[in-house]
Amino acid sequence: MTSRTVAGRWRRATATGPRVGLFGLLGAGNLGNDGSLEAVLAYLRAEHPDAVLGCLCSGPGQVTARYGIPATPLSWYQSYEATASGVPGAALKVVGKALDAIRTVRWVRRFDVVIVPGAGVLETTLPLRPWGFPYALFLLCASGRLVGTKVALVNVGANVINQRLTRWLCRSAARLAHYRSFRDTHSRDALREMGLDTSDDDTYPDLVFALPAPPPVPADRGTVGVGVMAFHGSNDDRRLADEIHTSYVEGLKRFVGWLVDSGRRVRLLIGDQLDVCVVEEILGDLRSHRPDIEPLRLVAERVFTWEGLMRQMATVDTVVATRYHNVVCGLKLAKPTLSISYSAKSDGVMAEMGLADFCHAARAVDVERLIEQFTTLENRGEELHRAMVEQGRAHQRRLEQQYTVLSETLFPVVEPVPAAAGTPPAPQEAS
Repeated sequence: MTSRTVAGRWRRATATGPRVGLFGLLGAGNLGNDGSLEAVLAYLRAEHPDAVLGCLCSGPGQVTARYGIPATPLSWYQSYEATASGVPGAALKVVGKALDAIRTVRWVRRFDVVIVPGAGVLETTLPLRPWGFPYALFLLCASGRLVGTKVALVNVGANVINQRLTRWLCRSAARLAHYRSFRDTHSRDALREMGLDTSDDDTYPDLVFALPAPPPVPADRGTVGVGVMAFHGSNDDRRLADEIHTSYVEGLKRFVGWLVDSGRRVRLLIGDQLDVCVVEEILGDLRSHRPDIEPLRLVAERVFTWEGLMRQMATVDTVVATRYHNVVCGLKLAKPTLSISYSAKSDGVMAEMGLADFCHAARAVDVERLIEQFTTLENRGEELHRAMVEQGRAHQRRLEQQYTVLSETLFPVVEPVPAAAGTPPAPQEAS
C-alpha cells in the first residue's frame, strides 16, 4: 500500500485532517535543520494535504514567515535572552525550565502526531548544555507519552554521549518516542551502545536528499565552494575550544590562499548564520595579504535558506566543506566533495557516496595533505560525479520507502464502523 493510498483512506475516514506538530531547532539560522523541515513539509503537503500543522521551535517568526505555519517559541525564556543577565537572568532561566514543562504538555496535547524532522537531535558533536535542547526534547517525548500523542524522531542523528545528565535526557527521550529512525547506522549503533534497544529501528538517508535540486546551471569552471564553520570542537572539547577554533581557521586561511594563488576561484559557503564570522575572518586575511586580488576570484554572499545554499553550490565545480549539511548538500548535487570532518556522521555519509578517501580531520587540518586530497578529487571529478548521481537516486528511492512507513505508522486508517445487520435507521426529529 502506498502512502498516498493511506492518506486518501484517512481523509475518507475522518471529518478533518490529522493535527501534526513539528519540533526542533528550526528557523534559527541553521540551513540543514531548515532543509530537513522542508523535506517533511513537502511529504505532509503531498501525502496528507489536509493535515493541520503547528510548530514548536527556536525561530518561530522565521518559520511562520517562511512556511506559513503557526509557531510557538521552544522555551519561555527566549523573549528575555536579549535583555536579562546576571542573577535576574539566572532566576528567569530556572523559572523558565519549570514553565516549559507545562507549556510543552499543553502544546503537545493539541496534536495527534509530533514529528522531529531529522538533524542531530541526539548528538553532542557540537557543544551544548543538558538543560538546553536535550531537556526540551525529553519534555516533548515525555509529554507525548503523558497525553497520548505520537512523537516521531524521523531520520535523526546520534552519537555516544559521555556527559551523564545529557546522556540520560537523550536516551530517555529516544526511549519514550513512539517512532524512531536514524540517518545512518552509526547513529543507531550509538543509541544501542547507550542501552537502548534499536533492533526495530530503521536507517534511511538524510532527509534533504529527498528535496528537489535547483534547475541545472553551468558550473563556473575552476570554482571551488569552501564551506566554513564556527568550529570549536565537540561537547567533550570545551577546555580546548579556543585552541581548536584557532587552528581550524588558520588551516582554512592557508588552504583558501593556496586555491586563489593557484588560479582557482573560491566561493565561501555557510551552513549556519554563526559561520559568518569565520567567512569575514578569512576574507579579511586574504584581502590583507593579497590586496590586489580580483573581486570575482573570491566571492562570499549571505544565504538564509537551504534552497539558497543549493543554488550557490550548484555554480561550483568542487566542494570542500566542514559543516555536515554543507557536505550533504555537495553530495546531493553530485559535486566532487571533500569533507573536513568533525564527526563520524560526516565520514559515514561520504563513505556511502564512495568518497571515503576524501575525509580530513577538522581538529588537525594538515594543509599539505588537504591540498593533496583536493588535487586527487579534482582529477577524479567526472568519475566520482557519475557514481554520486546513481547513489543519489538510490537515496531518493529509500526515502520514498521511509515516507510510506511514516504514513502507515503515524496516520493509521480508522475505518468507520458499519451498522449491524438489521439495525433500524435512527429516528429523525419531526420538523
